[in-house]
Amino acid sequence: MSTAIQLSSPLISASVLSIAVISPDEQRRNEAINALGECQYGTIREFISYPPDLLDVSSLLGNNFDVILVDLDSDPEYALDLVESISTSGLATAFVYSAQSDPDLLVRCMRAGAREYLMLPFVKDEMAEALVRASALRLAARPAKKVSGRLLVFLSAKGGSGATTLACNYAVSLAQESQKRTLLIDLNLPLGDAAINLGIKAEYSIVTAFQNSSRLDAQFLSSLLVQHRSGLFVLAAPNELAPTFVSADVIDKLLEVACQNFDYVVVDAGSRLDLQRKHIFDESATVYLVTQVGIPELRNSHRLITQLSAEGSPKLEIVINRFDPYNKEIDEAHITKALSRPVTWKIPNNYAAVRRMQNTATLLIEEDSQISRAIQRMSRSICGKPSAPEKKKKFSFFG
Repeated sequence: MSTAIQLSSPLISASVLSIAVISPDEQRRNEAINALGECQYGTIREFISYPPDLLDVSSLLGNNFDVILVDLDSDPEYALDLVESISTSGLATAFVYSAQSDPDLLVRCMRAGAREYLMLPFVKDEMAEALVRASALRLAARPAKKVSGRLLVFLSAKGGSGATTLACNYAVSLAQESQKRTLLIDLNLPLGDAAINLGIKAEYSIVTAFQNSSRLDAQFLSSLLVQHRSGLFVLAAPNELAPTFVSADVIDKLLEVACQNFDYVVVDAGSRLDLQRKHIFDESATVYLVTQVGIPELRNSHRLITQLSAEGSPKLEIVINRFDPYNKEIDEAHITKALSRPVTWKIPNNYAAVRRMQNTATLLIEEDSQISRAIQRMSRSICGKPSAPEKKKKFSFFG
């Protein structure tokens, strides 16, 4: 049973929120309503009991509320299940309130998906600030309706082909060339090196996203990211060994949220050939298959090309890394024949520059070289810019 109360105040006049207060205890319910009434403009609906069954939550509450405030003390265990059901189904932003200051209980609430833990007796400013945050979260979720960002996947034909090096430099170049929101996700488990290459330290990692997939949304994802000096956002791999098996559904959800909130999402997939699911390998993605000129690499590449060339597959671009145009053992004609299609990009070899990047985080794209210009051409092609003209070599008697 519920009743609606119309309350207004200028404190949050810029944003009207629809709020539900759920509590079997009349006194605690009234305390919540009174506190909301001091800082809320809009409709507050009170529910005098918890939903009798968690299966009824969606039908009872629907998508009618921006915030649902749940009394924790009347039945803590059921209230936690209720908060998790609200959060998982995306019905609203869940708040809890309690007279208990138990740190373990607070952690359990956060894990269930509660965005705010409010203490009794209510403090007016704390309630107002919580509602402001809820309003900002609602506004942040709105861009999800826009056209999804582009997904750009770097896949290695064989370990050691240099996919991570290229993905990092490409992502930085893309962020700079496009001047749009760009995210690099290090999915090269169990040991990803993107953070090391970029010279950044991340407090959280992609494993944090996997472990909290039920609450994965734009705001939670943003809390896990670290920003590189170039403006690129990074979701790093963990510092310790990570599990190699991750549910494909969880990966799909991560990529979906990422693409809804970034213009470009670059994924370093390493050689994770088990990720053939909807987002990684659908027709809206571009896959850069990174390989080298060697029999094992070309053989693996041919197999992958065959598998990735079916109808509904992603746009596939072949990248030959550490390319040597003077290789007499395997020339370009043999490469094209082995791959059954022409090479899209050729990245020249510069072992010293790559090693310097790994040791000092001096990116290849930050130096003027054949490698940086080749990577820049790749990124400019994605954001619709023409390739920069090649610099002419000056004649010199000294070479």
